[in-house]
Amino acid sequence: MDELSFRFVERDGFLKQFMHTVQPLFKIPGRRGIRDDCFHIFLEKKMNLIEFFESKSKGRVSITTDTWTSDNNKNYMCVTAHFVGVDWKLQKKVLSFVPITSHTGNDIAEKIAEILEEWKVKNLFCMTMDNASKNDIVSDCMRRKLKEWGCDLMDGKYLQFRCVAHIINMIVQDRLKVIGGAVDRIWDYVKWVMSSPTRLARFKTAMQFLELDSSKLVCLDVPTRWNSTYIMLEAA
Repeated sequence: MDELSFRFVERDGFLKQFMHTVQPLFKIPGRRGIRDDCFHIFLEKKMNLIEFFESKSKGRVSITTDTWTSDNNKNYMCVTAHFVGVDWKLQKKVLSFVPITSHTGNDIAEKIAEILEEWKVKNLFCMTMDNASKNDIVSDCMRRKLKEWGCDLMDGKYLQFRCVAHIINMIVQDRLKVIGGAVDRIWDYVKWVMSSPTRLARFKTAMQFLELDSSKLVCLDVPTRWNSTYIMLEAA
């Protein structure tokens, strides 16, 4: 819950001081035991979900997927399933978070098909992805794969859904070009302030001197999150 490492239970402050005071007779499981317990819980949950996907009573399953490259130049992909559960509530389950060999459409489609087969998801309804051209190739490959499995719906006509958030982001980024010069100057200034502890301290001093009634500080935006540009401009 608090995102502490498994090693936390073996540290002296928790094990020898805190637990000795609370209940010295209680035996704390080690980090390896906790890791194994978490893995067994995952396997149990996974098997339950696979049984649900295999059951005839369940409806169709949709997925969302995206890929990106980490700072150390490793390619990753996440696939999330969306479906209505037995309680008639919309469910969202991360099926896989895996490294991929490349960002090409064929490689991505091959990995998606592999993940769906692992989780016994053959009754696929639609896939939501961003608007990159490679995803058109992914969709074509998956249409052929669903035909092989004998579970395509309307020849895959509605298999591919384009991410609305990605479309909005492209529209906003295009419109921001109108005021690009002003945004760039603010961005340069914010980066100049935030890149040095001394400058940031002087900036805070200036805020106090001007008696600015604000708990905010300047912040940089993230190009793929268009609302972060609004937040940067608002703070500035």
